[in-house]
Amino acid sequence: MPECPPCAIFKMIMSVPELRTCRKISIILWFVFWLGFLSGAQNGLAAGQEKPQKIQQPRAAYNVTVNAITIAVTVQDKKGRYVNDLEEKDFIVYENGERKTINYFQHDQSAPLSLTVLLDVSGSMALEDKFEDCRRALQVLAEKILSPRDELALLVFADGEVEVAARHQVDRSAFLEALNNEKAYGKTALNDAVAVSPQYAVRARNEKRALILITDGIENDSQSSADQALEIARRVDVPIYVIGYRIPRAEEILARHRRRAGLTTIGIVETLNLFAGATGGQAFFLDDLESLLATLYEIKKEQSHQYIIGYTSYKEDDRYRRILVTTPRGNYRIRTRQGY
Repeated sequence: MPECPPCAIFKMIMSVPELRTCRKISIILWFVFWLGFLSGAQNGLAAGQEKPQKIQQPRAAYNVTVNAITIAVTVQDKKGRYVNDLEEKDFIVYENGERKTINYFQHDQSAPLSLTVLLDVSGSMALEDKFEDCRRALQVLAEKILSPRDELALLVFADGEVEVAARHQVDRSAFLEALNNEKAYGKTALNDAVAVSPQYAVRARNEKRALILITDGIENDSQSSADQALEIARRVDVPIYVIGYRIPRAEEILARHRRRAGLTTIGIVETLNLFAGATGGQAFFLDDLESLLATLYEIKKEQSHQYIIGYTSYKEDDRYRRILVTTPRGNYRIRTRQGY
């Protein structure tokens, strides 16, 4: 399946040695290219631009794009316990209401994971020891929670940039060194970071992979809205697990960082829930180090219990497609990405 131009641009940037050395992803340029790509597909020629005369050619009667779709599926019973005894025949997958034939199925609890941590290192994270708590929790994730075969990468964002601080590796030394050297500074371009990071996370080696976003939820420096960021992020098959850590509740703190009227505690929670729910992840809202550690353990556990299901989709256009997964086996809670 051919890649969309923005995805190809992203991979081209990451493949150039000089750019890998500086380890900086220019969010603004990449994101503007994305928006131009999306809007151009919808709007056609700009107003006032002279249209060249063309001889009308017969149009193809049928134009179809074939996509191989892979989804990670989590199944739990009423008590929240993971269900691990389902087989391929126990799942039914629908896309836009049409039942799809499953052509790939995998459920291996011992399969290695590829986790990408997207860490907010903006200035607001320096308040109330938020950044130091996150640093300590991520050290435990690297040294104790993950198995030796699991990959781990670190992306950090502040002041309109996402930096690849440590690439996907089973060796934790680069991750720990980068984490130890980070400092909180600058403004928070949360939406822009969510837009660009899944494209990096999906390039990891292992089939089971996820993006873990850790932030206090403050947004005051993005070029994009939350909806625009999600429109890009949900096109990539990577669940986003969001940890909202010590989200500010006092109006005086919010006012200090507010750029738009929508920066409220309720607005932060709604946005973070949106990022997680649409991509098949979960959102957690925590206030202490103990809960943070427990959540990282839970994310690792859930990833291990996931089913990987694949099917073929035939698309005649680029409109959003909704995905629904069910099972007749029992009254289970099933979570996966909502669509693409």
